[in-house]
Amino acid sequence: MVKSGKLRSGTSQKIKRWKKGHSSDSNPETSRYRKAARSRYFSRPLEKSDLTVDALKLHNELQDQALTEKTSGTFLSGLSDCSNLTFRKVQRYWESNSAAHKEICAVLAAVTEVIRSQGGMETETEYFAALMTTLEAVDSSESLAAVAYLLNLVMKRLPAAVLKKKFSDTAKAFMDVMTNQVNSDYSSCLRWIISCLATLLRKQDLSVWSYPSTLQLYHGLLSFTVHSKPKVRKAAQQGVCSVLRYSDFVFSDNAPVYHPAAAATAKFCCKELEQSGGSKEDTTTLHVIGLLKDLLSAFPLSSVKSCCETLLRLMTLSHVLVTANAMQAFHKLFSSKPSPASMSAELNAQIITALYDYVPSENDLQPLLAWLAVMEKAHVHLSSLQSSLSISHLPRLFSVTMSCLLSPHTQVVSTATQTLKTLLNECVAPLTIVSISIVEEGLSYRFHASWPFVLQILGCFYRAAGRQAHPIMIKSLQSLGDLRATPQFPFSGELDLAVGGAVESMGPEVVLKAVPLLITGTDDDLEFPRSWLIPVIRDHVKNTQLAYFTSYFFPLANNLKQTGDELEQSGQKLMAKVYQTLQMQIWTMLPGFCTKPTDLLASFKGIARSLGMALNDRPDLRLCICQALRTLINKSCDTEEEKAELKRFSKNFLPILFNVYNQQPKPGEMVSARMAVLDTIRVYLSITEQEMVCTFLQKASERLNSADNSEFTRLAVIDLIVAMAPFVDEASMTQTFSFKVASIQKKAYRVIEEICGGESASCKAFVLQNLEELKTMLIDSLTTAASSSKRPRLKCLIHIVKQLNEEHRGFITALLPEVILCTKEMSIGARKNAYSLLVEIGNAFVRFYAINEYLGHVYIGLTGSVTMITCAVLALTRLVFHYKGKSDFCYVSSLELLLQNVCLLLSSRTRDIVKASLGFLKVLLFSLDVKVLASHITVIMEGIINMNDMRRHFRSKLKSIYTKMIRKFGVELVKSMLPADQHKVLVNIRKTEARNKRRKLVIGVLLYLSLCSIEDILAETDSDSDEDEKPRKGQKKPVRKGQAWLKEGISDEPLNFLDPKAAQRVLATNPNLKKASKAEHGFKVTSDGRLIIKEEDDEDDDNTKDAEMDDILEEAGVKTVSVYVFQICHKN
Repeated sequence: MVKSGKLRSGTSQKIKRWKKGHSSDSNPETSRYRKAARSRYFSRPLEKSDLTVDALKLHNELQDQALTEKTSGTFLSGLSDCSNLTFRKVQRYWESNSAAHKEICAVLAAVTEVIRSQGGMETETEYFAALMTTLEAVDSSESLAAVAYLLNLVMKRLPAAVLKKKFSDTAKAFMDVMTNQVNSDYSSCLRWIISCLATLLRKQDLSVWSYPSTLQLYHGLLSFTVHSKPKVRKAAQQGVCSVLRYSDFVFSDNAPVYHPAAAATAKFCCKELEQSGGSKEDTTTLHVIGLLKDLLSAFPLSSVKSCCETLLRLMTLSHVLVTANAMQAFHKLFSSKPSPASMSAELNAQIITALYDYVPSENDLQPLLAWLAVMEKAHVHLSSLQSSLSISHLPRLFSVTMSCLLSPHTQVVSTATQTLKTLLNECVAPLTIVSISIVEEGLSYRFHASWPFVLQILGCFYRAAGRQAHPIMIKSLQSLGDLRATPQFPFSGELDLAVGGAVESMGPEVVLKAVPLLITGTDDDLEFPRSWLIPVIRDHVKNTQLAYFTSYFFPLANNLKQTGDELEQSGQKLMAKVYQTLQMQIWTMLPGFCTKPTDLLASFKGIARSLGMALNDRPDLRLCICQALRTLINKSCDTEEEKAELKRFSKNFLPILFNVYNQQPKPGEMVSARMAVLDTIRVYLSITEQEMVCTFLQKASERLNSADNSEFTRLAVIDLIVAMAPFVDEASMTQTFSFKVASIQKKAYRVIEEICGGESASCKAFVLQNLEELKTMLIDSLTTAASSSKRPRLKCLIHIVKQLNEEHRGFITALLPEVILCTKEMSIGARKNAYSLLVEIGNAFVRFYAINEYLGHVYIGLTGSVTMITCAVLALTRLVFHYKGKSDFCYVSSLELLLQNVCLLLSSRTRDIVKASLGFLKVLLFSLDVKVLASHITVIMEGIINMNDMRRHFRSKLKSIYTKMIRKFGVELVKSMLPADQHKVLVNIRKTEARNKRRKLVIGVLLYLSLCSIEDILAETDSDSDEDEKPRKGQKKPVRKGQAWLKEGISDEPLNFLDPKAAQRVLATNPNLKKASKAEHGFKVTSDGRLIIKEEDDEDDDNTKDAEMDDILEEAGVKTVSVYVFQICHKN
């Protein structure tokens, strides 16, 4: 015996060895295994071969003749160069080791050669004819399967006229093959022939189905739906479904209501169920029910009725699997929403009534969930068919579902709640009076454990029917108010949401009549027990009457304000603060009341004067009032009449808002309120008449030129001019543009920015008419532009460049140096606008078909000063990132030159240049495809290698670049291109990656172990102890499907099998199985029982990926450094 690890004597000289690391330098000289595999591509036949000397001689002669005509052919030429797209999938099989795949390739190659030898065009019709001929000629099951598979592919793309013409011959051939192969152990042939037969039947006309031969053929297909072999059975069931549902004539103009063979199919299914339904071990019942799941909705009404009756009779057997599958069939029937021709309202109601005899026990979790799902779909469909008939059925389901809220299983309670909410939303409108009493019963104490779910149902009830049936819901609202007043009520959040639903649908007036606020401003209960209603109304009020706020809440807020002032004067500052807070909370309701009010035309004029006075006199209310005005204009002006009503008061509100904005804030006042006023001015100007805006602009211009203005006033007036500029006519814009405000250059650019970026017709006309003047002004002010005005100036240029054509190429080129230098501005906004303008200029040159010229202008910056070089590299980085994947940029001939220049800059001794160049390489590695990068990898690596002492300052960036290159090209390539003194970085990267991989693996194992708690072990132990017979060692444990348990009577009471509810005693869950105590697994659980798992490693990976992406975006100029630093600090 040879020792382990050593070779036999004499063999060491026969083996050729390579030096370590050089095994891939050249291909081996010997190829013994390749030759062996090539020689045995097709295995030799086991039976006696017909190959003789004469046959071989004839073969050689024919082969020589073929080579003289076509010398490049091989034995699989018909497969490799097959031009028919139908066989694209087959062309991938020639490398497979499967014998079936090899047979398919061989048949396709032979058929293709036959078609070509006869001058064919390789169409689907030619392949169909050749394959049908081959089907009759071959005998072996493997060849038949290969031919059938190819026929299945061809027939799906074959013209329907061919299949109609050759229907009889094709059907006879298929039936002969099916008859011969029905008892064969090789099921693949039968599977594909069945699929071909289904395709053939699906393409026939409606008239063909009137022939008995067609129905006989279909019954042959139908008989295989209960075949013992799964693949054959599945193919037959799919074929039957495709014939009944997707035949060509079903989609024609004169299509019948249902397929002619639908009734025969239903009769077949009922017959099979009746024959096999009595035996619990027969799987045919389950197979037929599985077929019915897909076909029930395609049957006629009488057939659906007979099938449902058969399913209900099977459910009386209390076989767990049969009952579960029957429930699935009913669920799919109702979910598909069948037409009245298949499911009438009367039949729907009869099925609902019958299903009440099969209500599972409350301890049987899965069957009960399935029953609830079926009943939900059944009632929703019944409501869509005949809502009046559903009135008599919903109350019973409400009662049964409400009793499910008492179940100890959280999943049952959650599903019952969802069922009730669905019924309330879909079909509760006509049943409110009957159903509300049943839902209100859930507020009784026996449901206290399920009160959160009951409150959800009530909230859904209010939203669904509160607008129409609010008088009968007053009692439930009063009950909720009493519950909310209970000390330490644990479900106050759910109750507030339920009352919020009532506020949304009924309106605050109805809710406050049922549950009064109990706040008047005088002689109030100082506990304010109903003050919780104020935030509820604030968060949910909408689509209600604005007049109610004017008549009730506005006087109440004034009373509270007056009482608070009196208390503060009397020295009771604490109580005064309480009243002031309450009146402020009432004012916060105003934006909600202004959200799509129903009486805007009649009520706004009654509150407009009060709002104007409050804007002037109450600085603390300006935020609420401004928000309310913006909400009215942006969300509530659905009609022109409503817009005109708000426009009518613009002459009143705008002067007030102008004056408020011009007032300098007092110490302690919020600056945000002033910004809210400016936003409200902009919104109100959008609906104001243009003439009025021009008048306001004229007055603002006059005030700006006044000599007695303070600096604050002048800045405020310019802000107002900026806001009004896009909404005036062209003449006023020209006058505004002529202003020369040298001391506030930034504000002047803001005015031009608003005009150039305006969407109105007057703004666009002004830009087009004054384009030359704008260009001249922007070019002349290039040298005098202050740093603080760069952001609005660049924004102006962005708007202008978007509208330029090829005639203005010189103007764009003149702007380019300034834009490039602005990428290093101190202002974040200026840098952001500079990068955006670079992209817009690039888009303009793309429109000019001159992207290479644009890059040439940017390349010039690489020859300038240090700052210019840095800015040019930053500009190129942004352009590479923006145009990644676009052929106009990424595949231009100058990419190689660009890389050489940037890599040359890596040897610079200026840190900013090296930093920008490394950022360019990082973005390039991220943006470009591996195939594009592969041709430039040498240039990149040479540039990195030639770096001088700057390497130590950018270790982190270099490590990031190496990591990306390793991920794209592999560690061996990168290592071979780096000098030996830099291999330590690669070792560190490899260790880091391995460490992260190990951490993921360890955390995955720990997570799995934490989930496999003691509960599973105890459950397995209990189940093992209940078995009478234990399997011997080495013997597999028998799997008992469809197990059921019988629950005995209470207190030794005998079980009455004549009781209609006796079926509820048959359980799918072992009632004697002890429920293990919950293990502490350390994870949070949601209300429906789902685990909330947060992996620290996943969070670290997400943070790492986010950090890498933010790093790329920062290098490309998409994100600024300040934002990036803030995000990283926030994550840490």
